[in-house]
Amino acid sequence: MHGDPDRTRVLSRRMMMLGLGQVGLLGALIARLYSLQVLESDRYRLLSDENRFSTRLLAPPRGRILDRFGVPLAINIPNFVIQVISERAENLDKTLETLTRLIPLTDQDCQRIRREIERRRSFVPVMVREHLSWEEMVRIQVNFPDLSGVVIEQGLTRFYPLYELGAHVLGYVAAVAEEDQTGDRLLELPGFRVGKAGTERLHDMALRGRGGTYTVEVNAVGRIVKAVDWHEGEAGSDVHLTLDVRLQQFAAERLGLESAAVVVMDILTGDVLTLVSTPSFDPNRFSRGLSATEWKDLLSHPQAPLTNKAVAGQYAPGSTFKMIVALAALEAGVVTPEVRIHCFGSLSLGNARFHCWKSGGHGTMDLVLGLQHSCDVYFYEVARRVGIDRIAKMARRFGLGARLGFDLPGEQNGLVPERTWKMQVLKEPWQLGETLVAGIGQGFTLATPLQLCTMVARIANGRAQVLPRLSRAPVTNGVRRPDQFEPLGVQPQNIAVVRQGMYAVSNVPGGTAYRARLNQPGLVMSGKTGTSQVRRVTPRERVSGVRKNQNLPWAQRDHALFVAYAPENDPRYAMVVIVEHGCSGSKAAAPVARDIMREVLKLDPARVSTAIVRSTNH
Repeated sequence: MHGDPDRTRVLSRRMMMLGLGQVGLLGALIARLYSLQVLESDRYRLLSDENRFSTRLLAPPRGRILDRFGVPLAINIPNFVIQVISERAENLDKTLETLTRLIPLTDQDCQRIRREIERRRSFVPVMVREHLSWEEMVRIQVNFPDLSGVVIEQGLTRFYPLYELGAHVLGYVAAVAEEDQTGDRLLELPGFRVGKAGTERLHDMALRGRGGTYTVEVNAVGRIVKAVDWHEGEAGSDVHLTLDVRLQQFAAERLGLESAAVVVMDILTGDVLTLVSTPSFDPNRFSRGLSATEWKDLLSHPQAPLTNKAVAGQYAPGSTFKMIVALAALEAGVVTPEVRIHCFGSLSLGNARFHCWKSGGHGTMDLVLGLQHSCDVYFYEVARRVGIDRIAKMARRFGLGARLGFDLPGEQNGLVPERTWKMQVLKEPWQLGETLVAGIGQGFTLATPLQLCTMVARIANGRAQVLPRLSRAPVTNGVRRPDQFEPLGVQPQNIAVVRQGMYAVSNVPGGTAYRARLNQPGLVMSGKTGTSQVRRVTPRERVSGVRKNQNLPWAQRDHALFVAYAPENDPRYAMVVIVEHGCSGSKAAAPVARDIMREVLKLDPARVSTAIVRSTNH
């Protein structure tokens, strides 16, 4: 059996096949090793280096926002952040207990810290609290020996040094939301902030800058061994605004607790020097993060502090619209400055009666007197003669009824009604009575304070369709000339008549704003009062006197308006003041405008800015 030749041949074949298999496997192994160590060595060396070195993004400093003279309105300040590294903490509970005695930490804060420590690797820092004050940071530094595992990092946070002043212009920054993600790696950084409103939002990309990088060497579990390379990012660009912070502050203080808006504008360049909306809010609260209660309080406030009334508030312009009606009629030739209309206190149209604000009537009025006394009956008749379509066309020429392209988010259109608009929107034909109501700036007509200020700026310069702007290049090259705007296309003599009427409003006895005149030698202000109804007055209320504003709840009182320009002999500044539910333009808005205009003329920021430009260029 041991000498069986068949068995021997079978065993030999099996041994040979096994040997060949082993040789094949060994060859494959050698070939793979050759491929890895020789042919692909560069690739795997690169992958090894990429695993050993980690490149991380650095947030750049956000650009500043400055007023026309370089005063900082939005800056960055150091933000001290306290963190804890659990592997370095000898006793985490004792460390947290000590921290609670030094800085405000709630039980919820401590629970959050413990949860994050459990989820992360022991060497990864966990934030305890940010926005530490200098005093809190010093207390922690002094007690460092008892705070094992605690580290303090310093970053930058957005800060608005003027707090509520100019908040609606500046806006605010807040944490990145899901809808903000655009693929920009900066948006993925923890704690990164983006512009959410105002100038911060409009110029967010320029203010954001470009991120830097730093490279560190890490071990197999991701712990940093040492820093290898560091490249600073590019700080965001500064944004220069046309505002004069001195006037901004004065206007806000003059308005006080009123729910109101003020706009002051250079009639030649369009620079907006003051844009105030009250009440305001502190944008610093958004930088650090609002609580749910704080957000709810802002939203439910009856005076809407989050709304920028200067560009987003839409109001019936009231009697401030009468200049537009006058210009439309003069240009169309349906009236002349000498045409007289008698006011008996009301005007009848069919079965309807349209009342003047002065129940006994004004008597015989011409155009200048009609503006001076703000006679409603005079403008009812003028509006009837000129028609709504020509009024609407003139209103648009003076900046009403559409956005002005202002460089601030939230600007509203306003509304200038006409026949085609009503048919398209309301599916109803236009009525003659609606033309009469539009003639005194009521009914469907709406305008923003910014639009009304633009209207007055165009009346005051008399030749150019000046457009408002808020952002500008640095003061050395930021001036615009009137010839850069479209021509106004209105006869100068007609502008002169309307300006004569505005002069009489403020400077001739009997004018509706005579008591609020700017009584200063060489500095004369021309203007127009307006009182805008927010509800329909019934005939019964008109007779009984219940309609009087002081007898009504605040929200049902009329809005008070005043528009003006100065100086009369050499106009440079236009202004609008709107006091919500202020009852009377002559009593609530005109005195505010007078005081602000006095300060404007005293500081004369547009001429100072121009002088700086000229001296720099020479």
